[in-house]
Amino acid sequence: MWHSARVLITGGAGFIGSHLVERLSGDGALVRVADNLSRGSLDNLTGLLNKIEFVKLDLTDAEDCVKACEGIEYVFHLAASVGGIQYIKKENVGGSTPSLLMNTNMLEAARRKDVKRFLFASSACVYGEKSLELNRFAESDAFPANPATTYGWTKLMGEIQCHSYLLDYGIKSCSARIFNAFGENESLDQRSAHVIPSLIRKAINYPQEPFTVFGDGKQERAFLYVKNCVEGLMRCIERIADGSAINLGSKEVVSIRYVAEQVVSLSEKNIKIQYDLSGPQGTHRYCADTTKMEEVLGWRPGTPFLNGLRNTFDWARRKIDVAA
Repeated sequence: MWHSARVLITGGAGFIGSHLVERLSGDGALVRVADNLSRGSLDNLTGLLNKIEFVKLDLTDAEDCVKACEGIEYVFHLAASVGGIQYIKKENVGGSTPSLLMNTNMLEAARRKDVKRFLFASSACVYGEKSLELNRFAESDAFPANPATTYGWTKLMGEIQCHSYLLDYGIKSCSARIFNAFGENESLDQRSAHVIPSLIRKAINYPQEPFTVFGDGKQERAFLYVKNCVEGLMRCIERIADGSAINLGSKEVVSIRYVAEQVVSLSEKNIKIQYDLSGPQGTHRYCADTTKMEEVLGWRPGTPFLNGLRNTFDWARRKIDVAA
């Protein structure tokens, strides 16, 4: 269905977005990227700029969103104010207001320009912790709502807006709740990086940068390699049009201690792991219940965690070496 399809990817110069651009353009889609480059980078689109249309726009501006949607059939709305746990715990207004504006403006622009399908990139952060045991979140667990951060509330509100635009205007949409995506092109910035790129950066820079893990390392996650995430997003927009939400995640649960140890191993350095019990830790133990994902999408991610980690480490080492 993607050959010659007119596709908009907001935040397409960012982490997940750049991989989605590569995949869709490779499938023959006519891809437009809308990004203000506040977090994304044209470096992430190296080799793709001559195959796509790039427009630098401010999606908190309603008219810029209308321009972005001109002539578009499918929208992947990935743009958001986002970062690791240290960012979303601190940036309450900065992490919510721009996203709320972008979500509202993009849905209204999609309505005005009669877009066929709209995908909203939601997050596992919509869920509130249920217990100290492994929280295996099913889609229904988002309600009654109790996200731990304003970022989570913002994503939940975006989902509600998608469903509202379906009810009132017939905009066919879906919300993909992404669980812990990681991989190449992810931010390595020490102020906002997620756990895996943060640990990788620390290992590469060690001993100039201490190898510190937030918490005791017993936190558990199921990480989703970015290439798998992209496949899941495409299946979501192809198969879900009723405004509902669906988890995108892996069943391969690992501890943060295990992740840190594997990163150290990849570095081939004698690194002393330090644990900072005062640092932000997020939900203690969680992963996605993938029942709906497997039934509706007919799919499960195929890349083992360690394969994805090795790819990410090799990419980060090249990037840091070039910047040095």
